[in-house]
Amino acid sequence: MNYFAYMKPFTLVGSLIIISVILISAVAFINKKNEIPGKHVEVVLRDLGHQLLLSANDSSSRVLPVKKLNENTYQISFQNDFGFISDTLINLVQRTFHKNALATDYIVNLRNCKQNQTVFAFEINSQSGDLTPCRGRTLEVACYVIEIELLQKTKFKPFLLTLLIIPLLFVGFYVKNKFGKKEEKEQVFVNTDYIQLGSFRFYADNNVLKIGNNNIALSEKETKALKIFAENINQVVEREKLMKEIWGDQGIVVISRNVDVLVSKLRKKLSDDNSIKFINVPGRGYKFIIE
Repeated sequence: MNYFAYMKPFTLVGSLIIISVILISAVAFINKKNEIPGKHVEVVLRDLGHQLLLSANDSSSRVLPVKKLNENTYQISFQNDFGFISDTLINLVQRTFHKNALATDYIVNLRNCKQNQTVFAFEINSQSGDLTPCRGRTLEVACYVIEIELLQKTKFKPFLLTLLIIPLLFVGFYVKNKFGKKEEKEQVFVNTDYIQLGSFRFYADNNVLKIGNNNIALSEKETKALKIFAENINQVVEREKLMKEIWGDQGIVVISRNVDVLVSKLRKKLSDDNSIKFINVPGRGYKFIIE
């Protein structure tokens, strides 16, 4: 009896179990290590509120107790009304977070507590890029609350990746020897439902643009935006319409800059056809033109 052949299935199962255990342990370890104590966050945020009051020449008002709205979102409120410049808040948050190693990615939402409306918001994100609109804006004296969402991210350590690679290589060699090497084939779309945009074919159901033999992947938001523009060629598409139909009720802070970033990405992916243009219409939105 060929004991090696007999043991192959058990070896594969064992390897998969090892991979699962290592992966689960790695994620648990990283999440635990990256967890920031809630009390530390509250102390840092109270200090941030205090520094903001001092910048507004208010040394007598109190920063009210910091509220934790959910797992990653905190609220800072104040005893009295005050006013400041938007850049002051951006700079104070960045300086305070860096000094205390609190977070590198976050969203700050400033609301008028009486009208319950967002009057200013910005995002610092090392992956998708910073969004800091309306810099230099003077915010009049009013009642404000600041909501800060700490965006979580995890990183695998190199030695953990090494532990994962070893069993993965073993399984890879087993699969290769059992089934042989298969040629990679270009994805073929059996779906013939597409929208012709200049030299491009837009497969909305597949989130893909196709030009010649090249396939260009689109994100879900890019697909939604391009579909809206394709349905309104040579017409002005309002920013509010894009924000509402693309982001909808996802419960995240959506600002005008989000639309600009999204259009910029689409413009780049459609750049192989010079007849396709996105025209910025100041104060309104964008016009999608195919000449």
